[in-house]
Amino acid sequence: MPKREKELIRQERLLPGSRKSIQVKGKTAILIDDGLATGASMRAAVQAARLRQPARIVVAVLSCILRACQEFKEEVDETICGMTPPSFMAVGRWYEDFSQTAIKRFVIFLAQAQEFVMTRKGRQ
Repeated sequence: MPKREKELIRQERLLPGSRKSIQVKGKTAILIDDGLATGASMRAAVQAARLRQPARIVVAVLSCILRACQEFKEEVDETICGMTPPSFMAVGRWYEDFSQTAIKRFVIFLAQAQEFVMTRKGRQ
């Protein structure tokens, strides 16, 4: 097994609830990425989301090549591209700090997001 795949599996095991499948059938699936260079990983995410039969698929990215943004507009229900600079070169170029987010920090962000959603559900 390639080193990168082993690392992805290790990180997935650290995520709370990683064994549960996200239920998006009949809902809007919003797929977010920090940016698109080729769009290959987002295309894989779109294909995986389609298998779960969402009502709509939205792709949202901060920065990307104009061509990729235009292609996704034809592939999904809605595409949000924050910026499509003419001299794109690389996703990391458009961030002040593009360092890797530690998995522990990500788990904290995920827990905060889940708490926020549960709080909002309680108010409705």
